[in-house]
Amino acid sequence: MNDSYLNFVNSPFGARVARSLGLPKPEVLRRYRADEPEFGGLVAIGAGREPHLLDSLADLVASIGVTSVAHESAGLWMPLAHRHGLLTGRFEPAESGSAARVGALIFDASGIDESSQMEPLHAFFHDTLRSLGKCGRIVVLGRPPEACPSPRKWTAQRALEGLTRSLGKEARRGITANLVHVAEGAEREMEATLRFFLSPRSAYVSGQVVRIAADGLHRLANSVVVTDAIGNDAASPFDWNQPLANRRAVVTGAARGIGAAIANVLAAQGAHVIGIDIPPARDALEATMRQLNGTALAFDIAAPEAPAQISAALDDHGVDIVVHNAGITKDKTIAKMTGSAWQSVIDINLCAQERIDDALLAAGILRDGGRIVGVSSISGIAGNPGQTNYATSKAGVIGRVQSMAPLLRPRGITINAVAPGFIETQMTAKMPLALREAGRRMNSLAQGGLPVDVAQTIAWLAHPGSAGISGQVVRVCGQSLIGA
Repeated sequence: MNDSYLNFVNSPFGARVARSLGLPKPEVLRRYRADEPEFGGLVAIGAGREPHLLDSLADLVASIGVTSVAHESAGLWMPLAHRHGLLTGRFEPAESGSAARVGALIFDASGIDESSQMEPLHAFFHDTLRSLGKCGRIVVLGRPPEACPSPRKWTAQRALEGLTRSLGKEARRGITANLVHVAEGAEREMEATLRFFLSPRSAYVSGQVVRIAADGLHRLANSVVVTDAIGNDAASPFDWNQPLANRRAVVTGAARGIGAAIANVLAAQGAHVIGIDIPPARDALEATMRQLNGTALAFDIAAPEAPAQISAALDDHGVDIVVHNAGITKDKTIAKMTGSAWQSVIDINLCAQERIDDALLAAGILRDGGRIVGVSSISGIAGNPGQTNYATSKAGVIGRVQSMAPLLRPRGITINAVAPGFIETQMTAKMPLALREAGRRMNSLAQGGLPVDVAQTIAWLAHPGSAGISGQVVRVCGQSLIGA
């Protein structure tokens, strides 16, 4: 849907009006386009004491081909960069209007062992933040607090969440800030996640905390190596430009809207997409799948026979990725809500996911090393008046992800969820104007997201390089103030 205010304040005349009246001016976000470079600009590197991740970070900088500049806090970066053959220099603040603005800020805080060692964080961001360009990226790297060997390190690493989320709210200008906790032994598994957070693909993801675990999976060159139960390694190669090539992905609710966007992004990254939607949406589903050379399955996922039907349709070739996107709303306050309205939302949004996954896992149709991604919602985190049924179902999706992750780990299968905030869809277009504008502006980016923002986040979680991410919920909400 068209955001008239965003378009107006970013026009020459509207920008002048906004400045004169002191109106907020949301930035037009830079999103991924196949005809534009995915990475560019300078990357400023900072670090705390005894950083553990700089070597892996140098591999990433070399892989994506950007130029780095070292802040004085990252004294080890210069010799390390030279050993990797990287173009690098010393950080110098950009002058006002300078074309040489920094595109990303990365701080390695993994070696900070106690709260008294946090001064380099202040020094780095104090010196660099004003040099960060529009739609820039901030990534803070640390260790998972719960895995820290001492209470003081746990305390210091947990404190990074407050820093990162505050940076996301201070920076504005389309800038995002995210925190990545990298477990010991998972240093070589962080590339897919850093590529996502540094690229335009994460345009509407900010204020998030992601944990990368080792779990016996590691990445070598452009392949994921899974160690099986008897100790054998089986390499599954991938291309960063087509990481989902030779993989099969199921997307429910794929006929239109967010589901169609998910199908498009997965297909663009090389997957063969099998779209599922209800029989009344057959024509739209077939049209969407036809454009992607995908497969259309017109099934009602809430029907008792649906798991068997889906399993039979997929049995010959199996699948690698399952995206549970299908969902409905039937909004009423609970005092006015009928029992059927309650149960139908729970059944379609939550129970159907459980039944389908049970069938695919029991039959081995979802292959080992596969990915399950559920679509939750900010409503499932914060609740919403008039949506007790919907919020219950979406909170249940989060519960599934957290409870199933350890059970699926022995098979190398990950399960995660995305929780969209205000996304510009046909549904939000029907909201009253005041509620719609509130939904758009009540986040750090001061605008609504697009279906492609949800789709790109799901594609990252489905990526073969995301094997260390499981049991997590990533909000696609522009760092919404609701549920923050």
